[in-house]
Amino acid sequence: MTATAQEPDLAHRASRGTLVTVGAQWSRTALQLVSTVVLARLLAPADFGLIAMVMAIVGLADLLREFGLSGAIVRLREIDDRLWAAIHRFSLLVGLVAAGLAAASAPLVAMLYAEPRLVALTLALAPIVLVNAVAMPLQAALQRELRFGAIAIVEVVAAAAGVAGAIVAALLGAGYWSLVLLPGLAAVVRLELLLVVRRPPLRHPRPWRDLRPVVGTGGSILGVEVLNYAARNLDNVLIGRVLGATVLGVYSRAYALLMLPISQLNGPLARVGLPVLSRLRDDADAYRRYVRTAMLVIGYAAIPTFAIAAAVATPLVVVLLGDDWAAAGPIFALLAIAGVAQALGNVSGWLYVSLGRAHRQLAYFAATKPLVILAFVVGLAWNGVHGLALLYGLVSCALLVPGFLLAIRGTFVRFSDVSLPVLRPVLLAPVAFAAAAAVSAPLAAAPLPALAAGSLAGVAVLGLALLIPAYRRDARRIVHVLGRARRPR
Repeated sequence: MTATAQEPDLAHRASRGTLVTVGAQWSRTALQLVSTVVLARLLAPADFGLIAMVMAIVGLADLLREFGLSGAIVRLREIDDRLWAAIHRFSLLVGLVAAGLAAASAPLVAMLYAEPRLVALTLALAPIVLVNAVAMPLQAALQRELRFGAIAIVEVVAAAAGVAGAIVAALLGAGYWSLVLLPGLAAVVRLELLLVVRRPPLRHPRPWRDLRPVVGTGGSILGVEVLNYAARNLDNVLIGRVLGATVLGVYSRAYALLMLPISQLNGPLARVGLPVLSRLRDDADAYRRYVRTAMLVIGYAAIPTFAIAAAVATPLVVVLLGDDWAAAGPIFALLAIAGVAQALGNVSGWLYVSLGRAHRQLAYFAATKPLVILAFVVGLAWNGVHGLALLYGLVSCALLVPGFLLAIRGTFVRFSDVSLPVLRPVLLAPVAFAAAAAVSAPLAAAPLPALAAGSLAGVAVLGLALLIPAYRRDARRIVHVLGRARRPR
């Protein structure tokens, strides 16, 4: 069957998979929001700062453990049981090495921040890397098979277990150790559920040489992810080293709130988008249609949302986290610029990987991510944490255009496919921001009314935009995509 003949069924599965994954992501986001709101009232900012210091290092080990294999696995045309067994063996080996490196780095982490408590925290978090190494091939197999419902159940249950355990531990007085229990318990439960849903192959694995195509592609993806990780996490290292755990705790909570809508949007779309585009790469028209639709959905979901959230940032933070966290409001507003860049920029990653251009993406990131890191240093020296957040967002947005141009150069994808779908959301965002800010500012002394009134004013702008025919066409297109998920195959 040709790609064109497969497209109606694939479109149905993609749309349904997106909805299922979005539903799961909403559930996880709700759980994360509950944990953020509750734990912010049970723990001090410095507790969050300590964990942020450690996770910046342990997260790098977890990234090395993944080795870009998820993207490489999804892109392969065929995988037999023996190759699956070899992938499991390789992932376990890399996980053992990465977890060992994380544990061995404990004294260095404590020395970097001049904080002796970080030794025990690093040693406690390092085993999570090994647990994730065992789980990765199982989840990649489910993603490759488009079994998004199973993935959704596993991740929601695991997240619920981690949040519940952390809150109970905090109530019992565990302090920052409750923040260690949250990812640890979630990782263990996730692995147990994955072993039930998708058992690993028991056949004799292929020789190591048969893994070369997987490892080669995965290595390029890993290089991209390491550079991207550095560009997104060195801010924590710099702030913690220069300004201390308390300021880092405030910054990390602002960033965590920023990541709630980003993960809710990009997580489900990336999980569906990459395998779908990998299947459509031999059908230029279908591929371009999917890219345009993805940019349209992300554009409307992310750009006006972050504009409104930035306008009501301080009342939003106070309502969710309490008065003690008001300083996170202006930081969140500035980080919203970077949020837009992250939401849109992930699509360029799908293009690089699905079109077999992971090596080109690695070269691009090697040239541009140092600019983001430089923005951290200059911004921090210029105006502290606020200068860092502002320059981070501005540089990230400026790099979107060359990133997309390099991804599509020499392919059937046109720049209009990625630029025109987001043009109208971009034009709408300043109006929504101005309306939300104008209505919420006079109510600043009452955070909840300010948040409600400002948000409603911003949403009202989006509603009024439907009076314009072009915006109505975009809305019909989005509704059509959602309708495909309910349509019988």
